[in-house]
Amino acid sequence: MAEVVMPQMGESIVEGTITKWLKGPGDKVERDEVLFEISTDKVDSEVPSPDSGVLEAIFFPEGETVEINTVVAVIGDGSKVGKHAGPTAGAVAPAPAETAPAEPAKEAEPTPAPHPEPAPADSGKRVHSSPLVRRIAKEKGIDLARLGKGTGAGGRITKKDILAYIESQERAAASGLPATAFPPAPEARFGDFDAEPLSAMRQSIAEHMVRTKRTSPHVSTVHAVDCTNIAKLRNAAKDKFLEQNGTKLTFLPFFLQAAASALKAYPTVNASLDGKQLIKHNDVNIGVAVALDWGLIVPVIRKADELSLLGMQRAVNDLAARARSKALKPDEISQGTFSVSNYGSYNSLLATPAINQPQVAILGIGSVTKTPVVINDAIAIRSMAYLTLSFDHRVTDGAIADLFLEHIREIVENWSTPVL
Repeated sequence: MAEVVMPQMGESIVEGTITKWLKGPGDKVERDEVLFEISTDKVDSEVPSPDSGVLEAIFFPEGETVEINTVVAVIGDGSKVGKHAGPTAGAVAPAPAETAPAEPAKEAEPTPAPHPEPAPADSGKRVHSSPLVRRIAKEKGIDLARLGKGTGAGGRITKKDILAYIESQERAAASGLPATAFPPAPEARFGDFDAEPLSAMRQSIAEHMVRTKRTSPHVSTVHAVDCTNIAKLRNAAKDKFLEQNGTKLTFLPFFLQAAASALKAYPTVNASLDGKQLIKHNDVNIGVAVALDWGLIVPVIRKADELSLLGMQRAVNDLAARARSKALKPDEISQGTFSVSNYGSYNSLLATPAINQPQVAILGIGSVTKTPVVINDAIAIRSMAYLTLSFDHRVTDGAIADLFLEHIREIVENWSTPVL
């Protein structure tokens, strides 16, 4: 018999949400065959079977959030399908009860929420939650109906849900801005419609986007870059590059190498803001946004300034491929010092990307397009692209942002490093 446990997907990961079971009780499984999919607050991943045999029991349903190292299923020879101990033998069991913190010597007085509001109209409906959650809500003066559906099975409100709600309320009280990415909007429900819950990844993206707009005063500057030189180099070398290296050569590694150089030249852009301290990173770790069918993720190329053009292309391809196959580890999307959004690969000319917290800037790369431009009072056709730098105005001013983009432009327009 082999026990299947919720894996620890990174040092900071303490739980994961089971999003999909690919096998059911009684199904045969092979060792390393994907058994179920999980979502953490950082990444979606596939979990392989630890052994070959028959899946005899599943203890947690899809949508349940489970602590790491918790047994979620059992694999055996098939003789005990439906016979494993649990609330219902062989059936899906509920999550273990949340452990309440030690009781204080004196019961705390209820504390009102930072922005108390009248209870919503449906607050009389039963809210699914644990005793711990209800106790925290009572202490903080929170109407659980205001949280809507939780992330637990069947919409159950978990300890994580209520603590996140409290944190968002406290941040809102300090900033004076909206407290949550998901304010109730009953006026949105009219006519003929279908309602479906956001995925765990979509919820995480939403919270992150609201957080970054609430945290950083975004300013964007845009520069036009003549990419004719690298376009010619790429066109001349792309077939041989593919033959020699087994990978296509795109425009992205050219921009990434130029950005890595600019980050070394302007260290206040390769930074994070921690309270009133600016953390200037010595490593250049560039996160590259990867669009997935189910969301967006930003895997990180570590020490990007040390990579060749080929090394950069291979790193981009590897991270993107593993992101799409749900094979990334949470540590591979953490500790980025700067981010790049290559929306030009979808033919977008211009955008103003949102900063990836706690970083202080992000580079947007538009599509490389043949465009008529004026050179020496004559019209010429050049391969042009718009580069956008969105930056945190608390840390960086327009002059530095423009110099940063000019650094990239100079490298791209005067590219001299051999491609092969």
